Amino acid sequence: MKKIWNTEKAPAPVGPYNQAIQHGNTLFISGQIAIDPSNGELITSDIESETHQVLKNINAILENAGTNFENIIKCSVFVSDMNLYSRINAVYAEYFNEDTAPARELVEVANLPKFVNIEISVIAGIY
Repeated sequence: MKKIWNTEKAPAPVGPYNQAIQHGNTLFISGQIAIDPSNGELITSDIESETHQVLKNINAILENAGTNFENIIKCSVFVSDMNLYSRINAVYAEYFNEDTAPARELVEVANLPKFVNIEISVIAGIY
């Protein structure tokens, strides 16, 4: 059985998907971009602000499902420009303990929804 998770504290889905699906003790969070859920505006002033907003959106979904960053098992990070890697990584490191950080890939792609610079999806445990 799967359980659907959605919260108003993260951007609403813009298609036929949900913010997160729980199967057993595993939570699959859909790719998040830097939309501020309070006003629907994209945060694209700089990659640091954009990355923070993406991770804030992920945090809202994690909290709604009763889990947190410590229980993230895997992150998939998609970026528009690999030259942003070090700046993204610096922000990303603020959210994870290096000793217990999840598995991750960071992949450059041609385009992302709304032509943003970063999108992150995660798989987390619910314990």
